[in-house]
Amino acid sequence: MKITLLMDNPKSWFYKYTKDLKNILEERGHEVFLVHTIDEVQNGELAFFLSCEKIIKKEIRDLSKLSLVVHSSDLPNGKGWSPMTWSILEGKSEITNTLFEAVDAVDAGNIYMQNQIKFEGHELLSELHQKQGEKINELILDFVDKYPSVDGKPQSGEESFYKKRSDEDSELDTEKTLAEQFNLLRVVDNEKYPAFFEYKGKKYILKIYKEE
Repeated sequence: MKITLLMDNPKSWFYKYTKDLKNILEERGHEVFLVHTIDEVQNGELAFFLSCEKIIKKEIRDLSKLSLVVHSSDLPNGKGWSPMTWSILEGKSEITNTLFEAVDAVDAGNIYMQNQIKFEGHELLSELHQKQGEKINELILDFVDKYPSVDGKPQSGEESFYKKRSDEDSELDTEKTLAEQFNLLRVVDNEKYPAFFEYKGKKYILKIYKEE
């Protein structure tokens, strides 16, 4: 099959996993195009929009017989931004990846497949991303192997939305223990949005690493 992988942010943490996905698909005999702009999207059988920051318009989606997105929540619950991060902050240790059709409305298309990511509770951001990336690729490869003998189903149930995270969301509460805020420390990015706290009029930055 001719497959397009669109990733409009090559600096995303997921880029490594997209390249891995491309290699595996090619090893399985597919013609795969990894592109970074909508102008590069090819006509073909399948398109996967991976870690895209922009909404993909219908004329681009229609270049493929089916255009799909993966979102790390049990849709329609958890639409919106950074679902894995918000789920970890809620104390969840198991998260659902949902493969669904890309449509005009955000995170609203028919669901084709799902799988589960399980965490042990100690993983920091890079480890969380590794498990997430591997399970997303596993889901896509499973779908491609079974396509076209898999049907999409409309989303059902009550929907909820996560807001976009900002730098302020990495602030620690000096009145709480580290144990109480450990999940926040797990999801902060040491370089892009590190944990911090304010004390006596000064701002202090904390970076977290796991001793191997």
